[in-house]
Amino acid sequence: MTSHTGTLPNTLLYLAYGAASYHQEAVFSIASALARLRETPGEALDIAVFADDPAPYRDLPVRVLPLDEAMLKSWRGPHGYAFRAKHVALRTVLAERERVVLIDTDTFFRCSPRVLFERIQVGALLCNKIGPRYGDVREAPLYRALAARLQARGLAPDDLPLLNSGVIGLNAGDAAVLDQAIVLMDELFPLAGGAYTLEEFVLAVARGDKRLRLAECPDLIHHYWSRKRIFRAKILAWLEKHRHAPVGAAALDDTYAVSDALPRPPRFARLRFRFGTALLPPAQRQFGRELLYGCYPYANEFDRACGPVWWEKAVDNLQERHPEAAPAHWLESGALCRLLGDDAERIRAHLRARGLLRS
Repeated sequence: MTSHTGTLPNTLLYLAYGAASYHQEAVFSIASALARLRETPGEALDIAVFADDPAPYRDLPVRVLPLDEAMLKSWRGPHGYAFRAKHVALRTVLAERERVVLIDTDTFFRCSPRVLFERIQVGALLCNKIGPRYGDVREAPLYRALAARLQARGLAPDDLPLLNSGVIGLNAGDAAVLDQAIVLMDELFPLAGGAYTLEEFVLAVARGDKRLRLAECPDLIHHYWSRKRIFRAKILAWLEKHRHAPVGAAALDDTYAVSDALPRPPRFARLRFRFGTALLPPAQRQFGRELLYGCYPYANEFDRACGPVWWEKAVDNLQERHPEAAPAHWLESGALCRLLGDDAERIRAHLRARGLLRS
């Protein structure tokens, strides 16, 4: 591990703990940052990770900052709110760096991180994406529960822009916005009904109160929070291929092949699947098409790795539509089994291993 201390002004910061999948996401996000850094040569970038396990980062040029249960308990505050730790982690590193970007692990870079830091200006907050206005979500729990209380104090007007905090970038001189957000989190948590988005909501409120300008960066960062299983499958395939040299040239080059597109067969193949399943019993048709989507031989190896996710999602969807269905029997004999051919056995084995097929 290379340690970047000294006077580097900018830090790209991650917070990763718990399940191995979060560390896997972080490793790939860091690799994508390093790959894109090659496009804009310059001084080294300080990359730091608060991590409860340093092992996944041993081959990466990052600073691993220790994170233990006592720290996490303190950072989660009086209500044990997990996402409060993001603000504390960012506030901690802003005490020693001029500009810091805290980025969620479920991200990867579309451009050089140097471009990202150019968007962090004095008097501004960088977020992942600017959302709707607060008054546009009057039926949302955080409006019903908090609007009257906050607006009586001159906070959270209806025209306040909300935000996605998958990226939070700040200049050290504007760190007080985090202090205010943390105070609001502790105050409002008991009233928020367990809303997991409270963290990014109070950041939006504090940003408005501090009158910081708001910038976003969805063009620079892909944040795949809503498609976890698909992108984790791509990333796991990348990790398995490059686990022995995750920052070698081949590994960094391959980060470009992990695209932000959801793998879907071309239109002609989808039509063929539709015709092929047309004679199946009604409950099996959509299920069969989704299984076939997962069998499609994509040219991109990381898209091919998503096939089992299609099969798992097919079972989930089937259970929602037809909870009485018995797909294990369909995959062992009958028209659907014949349609799938040699893939039927692969699908059965995978779904059984995942506990998704009942005998």
